[in-house]
Amino acid sequence: MKFTDGYWLTRPQYEIQSPREIFDFNKSDNELTLYAPFKQIADRGDELNLGMTTIKLTSPIEGVIGVQLIHFDQNQVGPSFELADEHPNVTINTSEDELSFKSGSLTAKMPYKSDFEIDFLHDDKVITKSMDKAQGVILDKNTNKHYMREQLSMDIDELIYGLGERFTSFVKNGQSVDIWNRDGGTGSEQAYKNIPFYLSSNGYGVFVNQPEKVSFEIASENVDRTQFSVEGESLQYFVIDGPTPKEVLNKYTRLTGQVALPPAWSFGLWLSTSFTTDYREETVMKFIDGMKDRKIPLDVFHFDCFWQKGFEWCNLLWDTEQFPDPEGLIKRIHDRGIKVCVWINPYIAQKSPLFEEGKKNGYFIKRKDGNVWQWDLWQAGNGFVDFTNPEAVAWYTSKLKALLDMGVDCFKTDFGERIPVEDAVFYDGSNPNREHNYYTYQYNEAVYDLVKQEKGEDQAVVFARSATVGSQKFPVHWGGDNLSRFKSMADSLRGGLSFLLSGFGFWSHDISGFEEQASPSLYKRWSQFGLLSSHSRYHGSVQYKVPWLFDEEAVANTKKFVDLKLSLMPYLFDEAVNTHETGTPLMRPLFLEYTNDRNTYYLEHEYMLGSKLLVAPIFNDEGNVKYYLPEGKWTNILNEQSYSISKGGEWLNEQYDNLNLPVLAPENSIILRKPGAVHAEYDYSDSPDINCYEILEGASVTTRVVNQKGDSVGSVSVTRKNDQLTVKTNGISGNSNIIVHHDGKVKTVTADSSETTIDL
Repeated sequence: MKFTDGYWLTRPQYEIQSPREIFDFNKSDNELTLYAPFKQIADRGDELNLGMTTIKLTSPIEGVIGVQLIHFDQNQVGPSFELADEHPNVTINTSEDELSFKSGSLTAKMPYKSDFEIDFLHDDKVITKSMDKAQGVILDKNTNKHYMREQLSMDIDELIYGLGERFTSFVKNGQSVDIWNRDGGTGSEQAYKNIPFYLSSNGYGVFVNQPEKVSFEIASENVDRTQFSVEGESLQYFVIDGPTPKEVLNKYTRLTGQVALPPAWSFGLWLSTSFTTDYREETVMKFIDGMKDRKIPLDVFHFDCFWQKGFEWCNLLWDTEQFPDPEGLIKRIHDRGIKVCVWINPYIAQKSPLFEEGKKNGYFIKRKDGNVWQWDLWQAGNGFVDFTNPEAVAWYTSKLKALLDMGVDCFKTDFGERIPVEDAVFYDGSNPNREHNYYTYQYNEAVYDLVKQEKGEDQAVVFARSATVGSQKFPVHWGGDNLSRFKSMADSLRGGLSFLLSGFGFWSHDISGFEEQASPSLYKRWSQFGLLSSHSRYHGSVQYKVPWLFDEEAVANTKKFVDLKLSLMPYLFDEAVNTHETGTPLMRPLFLEYTNDRNTYYLEHEYMLGSKLLVAPIFNDEGNVKYYLPEGKWTNILNEQSYSISKGGEWLNEQYDNLNLPVLAPENSIILRKPGAVHAEYDYSDSPDINCYEILEGASVTTRVVNQKGDSVGSVSVTRKNDQLTVKTNGISGNSNIIVHHDGKVKTVTADSSETTIDL
């Protein structure tokens, strides 16, 4: 939201007042409160008829400083984000001319009774600052609405990332972003998952602790500053010190919620009925058997909307005309080792038998006149389950429990974005403007907690579209309604990388696109990308997405990359556990791993899958790909092509057939694999292949071995000295093959003890 007219003027409808000095302060053991009037005080007469901002500095986590700006101290009527407080030690210093508030390596410094400013320093270096007249208490004279604004300075070459799953450019400089969840597809500035948190290339992050709409201007209204504003009389934000991006994400997720670890089986292939296609029990079993006949492993089968009767979503009842024996069908699917997912949303159509029940008991969001808030968008006359009402939560989840009791394993928690604000009344009196974005948290929390309660914590997973701050506790999320086009495939990746830099660990997308008809070429290239993503699901609107309906090469392509992903699960699940422990996303932009290589800071069409695999998807029919490799030795794990990249990195232009693409391991990598795996969940410590990629002279490398529950059960270490590798294993059962990838050549040795020596 813009308030100024160029650099010098204020837009005519606005009146902006800003703190001009710190006139007084109070301090306690862990809080510093500043009183900053809107003019500098020269005599007692200046203290009359004058407003001020009360500024409270706190620290919930070491290296994180919260700044709350208060004009009028008014009560906020829920909801609020759930934040942790680790009660770190803080140091508050005051003198005649300066105040400071220090937490860990982060310090906020303010001049006392002088020109107003807040400098944020990592150790002794300023990383950003709130400058004179950056903070604003703003009145819109036309509407009488009030706003609070903050602007934080940006360095000359500083880049901004994150703010949720945004499909605009990966680097957010120059963009205007409203944090307001919308059902807008994947091809506009709107987003399903809006997160008021950004990550700076200068080694810090900023989280705006406001669940309502937050408007960001990132080097746009003022090209030297990142600005954020909200309607109201107060604003709180947290500056999060790194100094590395991974450390920022670790502190942010400690503050807003630890990334939960999805069950191992969820990393396998999910196959959907698709949306508006015609499907019944015979169709479902034909697809499942077709995958088995072609030896394509399948871990989850998903039933989309029409498992229920049309016009009745959600009634949470099987359409028995299409599925006369749902319990028997689920058992037959389970007997094939496949989990079952069903689609739900939190909207109840008027024709649904649940509508009258929910209306009678007050389980829906209401209008001010007491009626249910209804509209015809999506389903005729649908109402919205009010998750601020504990009885409504119990009612809704009781219907889901009946499905879990029937054998359903998890839910696709669709929608949750178009939540009414105007004329909306919530059970607990929450402010609708604060509820709009927060609703998805309450919705997904209710479903996720039910699955966790009924299936066990290690089996809890949903497949969610919408999200807000803290939703990383309820994985996984997928990218929404994309198009069956190469450009939309690239847009999806860009949105996913932005999302994963916003505190989330796991992400998926509709392989080959949701809308329109996918071509065989697109299907094959997107399958590669999808099966080298955190989570992998075939889904569509008007088109079945089984590979044999495209061509025989699509079958071979799907099988190859499902087999590849399943074989990589000892590596991938260890990396997923690391995501859970640290907040570093499983899929990640290259600059998280190659922070010292400035060339990686703009890359949005390639990514790291864990710390040891670089993936460059192909976005065209011709098989051409242009991608960047940082300095070092690299090996394509699909064809053993090796690369030696000099200092400064290198751009490569290559061409691949439909069964290949760049999937590269960097030097000094150990990647555990289990060829022949038929499901994503198995014993990862049982004789995995130990792949050693370009271990350099003098290097010593170690990787962890985890089991399918995520527990650490062993390790593999590799040391190179005098052109000899020493491989030590701990916690691995059976005899593993040690596969040495060196200078484009492969050497395989069977390990028959816990220590094996190999000559290069």
